[in-house]
Amino acid sequence: MAFDYDLDYENLDLRKHPELYRVGKGEQGVLLVQPYKNEILPHWRFKTPAIAQESCDKISEMFEEYRKQDDFVGMDMARKFIQMGYTRARRYTNYKGGRKYNEDGSIKERQIDSEKAESAAIFKKRWDEIREDEDYLKRKKEHQKKYG
Repeated sequence: MAFDYDLDYENLDLRKHPELYRVGKGEQGVLLVQPYKNEILPHWRFKTPAIAQESCDKISEMFEEYRKQDDFVGMDMARKFIQMGYTRARRYTNYKGGRKYNEDGSIKERQIDSEKAESAAIFKKRWDEIREDEDYLKRKKEHQKKYG
């Protein structure tokens, strides 16, 4: 999401003002865009594969509900949380505690956590499905054409 730093995103309801939402790369803005952050964040978890599956399923349901409501911003935010489930679980897969760097700035040696890798795979599968979802891609193009 491209940011206009003059806007107060924490208090801006992008459901009421979708014209202010810009599709960005990756997870940018995922923790700023309201009211979606408050709706989705409580369900975002990846500690174990069972928790990750429950989380991914719930966020996927929300994605579909946003679709039914013709709410592209909500769909894209759900996609971002699913993507973030993958990227954060991968970080914790590779680095105990999720920290990649030592205090001196050097990169820590990887310590693979197979349970976190399984959690990451759950989110990755769904993220890949969304990235190939023709309706989502069509709505994304329409939003970008209409609002930039």
